[in-house]
Amino acid sequence: MSRWRLLVDPPQDGPWNMAVDELLLELAADQGHSALRFYSWRQPTLSLGYFQCYQQRHQHTASADCPVVRRLTGGGAILHDQEITYSMALPASHPLAPLRDSLYRLAHHSLVAALGQFGVMAAMCDQPLSTARVGAIKVVSSPSSDAQQQKKEPFLCFERRAPTDVVYGGQKIAGSAQRRRRGAVLQHGSLILGKSPAAPTIAGLRDLSGIPLEPEQLINRWTHALAAALGICCEPAVLTADESCRVAELVAARYANPLWTELR
Repeated sequence: MSRWRLLVDPPQDGPWNMAVDELLLELAADQGHSALRFYSWRQPTLSLGYFQCYQQRHQHTASADCPVVRRLTGGGAILHDQEITYSMALPASHPLAPLRDSLYRLAHHSLVAALGQFGVMAAMCDQPLSTARVGAIKVVSSPSSDAQQQKKEPFLCFERRAPTDVVYGGQKIAGSAQRRRRGAVLQHGSLILGKSPAAPTIAGLRDLSGIPLEPEQLINRWTHALAAALGICCEPAVLTADESCRVAELVAARYANPLWTELR
């Protein structure tokens, strides 16, 4: 059974959150380390997908006063507020690393299983696809799509749909995105718990289900479900001093740098 680092971080600002995720990708690519991380946001923050045009953020007036950060991954913009955000980083040697949609589905099936323990019957978006089996979780592979999203797609990620998304009552409540580096993969995503005033068109799971889910309890159940599906042991960890220094470098070079945020 392989051992993964488990990081459960306190609320941080957008640049720091995105920089830690990139650090985990670096560690997976350079040193073969695997990690699972859960985190939250210090204030409502709009994250743009890597390929999105910065000027499009002005289309979304509800988030006009929110800070903006650009993600390393693609997809639509996300208003991070009342949510659980997760990330996991796998080295190229991991059997799931090259299987894009299988990794999405494993993470999302694990979330569905965790939510079911609270009486929340979420589900995956349906699409007829070829199936495979990884551990105790059924995963599905679908044809790859272009990295760049079509111009006519909605600005917000949670107004888009993909076969691997998680839905409740017909509404999308969770989705993920990936970035790869020398075969290693970073996957991160959001589970929306509550509606944010900065994104009033996006309902959260609490709004839809009426069940007052507590993040700490759900993170615990989701961690166990993911660990069982992956056949791993998660060991609580924090960033080392050197890793924190590297995160600060990435914040300055990329995520708090207007040249990065407004690069498109």
